[in-house]
Amino acid sequence: MFNILLATAPPPGWEEGLLRDIWANLIQGDRWRLLLEGLGITFQVTIGALMIGITLGVLSALMRLSKIAPLRWLSLVYITIVRGVPMPVQLMIWWFVFFAPTGEIPRLIAAVIAFGINSGAYSCEIYRSAIQSVDYGQTEAGRSLGLNKFQNFRLIIVPQALKNCIGPVGNEFITLFKYTSIVGLIGLQDLTRAADLIRSRTFSPLVPMFTIAIIYLGIVILLTWLLSLLERRLRKSDSR
Repeated sequence: MFNILLATAPPPGWEEGLLRDIWANLIQGDRWRLLLEGLGITFQVTIGALMIGITLGVLSALMRLSKIAPLRWLSLVYITIVRGVPMPVQLMIWWFVFFAPTGEIPRLIAAVIAFGINSGAYSCEIYRSAIQSVDYGQTEAGRSLGLNKFQNFRLIIVPQALKNCIGPVGNEFITLFKYTSIVGLIGLQDLTRAADLIRSRTFSPLVPMFTIAIIYLGIVILLTWLLSLLERRLRKSDSR
């Protein structure tokens, strides 16, 4: 009963000022649920795009390192095009030109694909640098033990390259998390779009905008701390 009353009228002492704005924007009509649902969409797009980005990034990095010229050129064309076109434009092209006319691809999937392709182009250099950072002498040592090229790559290069790219990949996740705030351009109700929807209903931008700013900042700080903790543990394991 108390929750119902709170959702229909401000509590005593909240009748005016900032407290009333907080009540009107977050509590009235359970509008905080819009932000929670939007945050869920934001994480779905971010995680899905990161998975696609990792796959495409690794493939493009291997193509860049390939001795086959057409593969190198194909990777370079992909990276050049994606990096040269602004992400909002890419997102709208993928949705309005390719997916929306078919009526078969949901907005969420379209956003994941668009951000994933973009992330793959930017993360390609991360994986290429991580692979090339492995000392060539270790590759020679593997060959002296009788390992073929594939075994050398899988058993010696990949484990060390993974450690070298943990930090940059974590930063890419954080960047994606913030950058997905533009998915509202194709009508997907993420965290930012949810805040704008609340603003349009209450005509009060202060509380919803500062609320999502605090949410973004808090999550980024948490992710950065977790990433630094992981990197410290990896450094300790290397020093043993």
